[in-house]
Amino acid sequence: MSAPLAVVATLSAVTMGVLAAAPASPDDSLLAASGTSSATTDQADNAAAGSSAAGATALSRRSGTPVSRSQIRHAARAEAAAREDMSVDRKARRLAKRLDDTMWTTAPLNLWEGPSDKADKLGLVAALKRVSITGRQQLGRAQIVVDGQSRWVTADYLSQKKPKPEKVVEAKRAASGPSLGGSCANGSSIEAGRASLHEIHEVVCANWPSITSYGTWRGDGEHGQGRAIDIMVSGATGWAIADFLRANYGALGIEYIIYAQKIWSVERSGEGWRAMSDRGSVTANHYDHVHVTVY
Repeated sequence: MSAPLAVVATLSAVTMGVLAAAPASPDDSLLAASGTSSATTDQADNAAAGSSAAGATALSRRSGTPVSRSQIRHAARAEAAAREDMSVDRKARRLAKRLDDTMWTTAPLNLWEGPSDKADKLGLVAALKRVSITGRQQLGRAQIVVDGQSRWVTADYLSQKKPKPEKVVEAKRAASGPSLGGSCANGSSIEAGRASLHEIHEVVCANWPSITSYGTWRGDGEHGQGRAIDIMVSGATGWAIADFLRANYGALGIEYIIYAQKIWSVERSGEGWRAMSDRGSVTANHYDHVHVTVY
């Protein structure tokens, strides 16, 4: 125990007995009056230390060791901070009981002791589970209450509305990464074409079930030859699909991919994604779909 805390602890133990045994002296009155005056300008500090002021005089008289007001204030602040730290979990539990605020988990989430990346992992909460929230967010994590204990989870995977099961499946796949295999369960299909086009549709549908629109047959070019498929998607998801297909081009028989005015081809694979000239529209520049041509 530090010196200021030791002072306060000792004062708390001896104050009542000493005051009962010894009559108030002029020094006691002076110290009490000074404490009352200081409370006007610093109510928070003196309120915590006021009960110890009279004890300081008695302890000083008894032990011969003077105790200053600054020591009392410092010890009181230290005690208050320690009490606040120890009551964090209790406050969180009480807050969760008072509030009706709840959210849904959209994927299985790790439970962390605190919001920092150095916090200990304490367990897992399942997807599609309704959890109480405290409203506290920090460093990308949100505080929830599980079995009466405050825990922290990744805030981005909490939703006000109960997610649909297919959204949860997609979130699980996103967390673990897409993979080859799986089956399409969202009812989408493609017209006749080469077998590799059906494999591409199957793997994209299995990993991104929210995508339901695909284009294959058209009367011109590679579409007319049954060698091309358009996956109707945009934004970051489009890039996730394009990069996944590029990484698995060999297994899927892919010759080249176009997305967001960039092209990647097996023939020039060492150059990565290459920029394309402006063709004049969102669709012509492939910002609203991923184009895949197979051998």
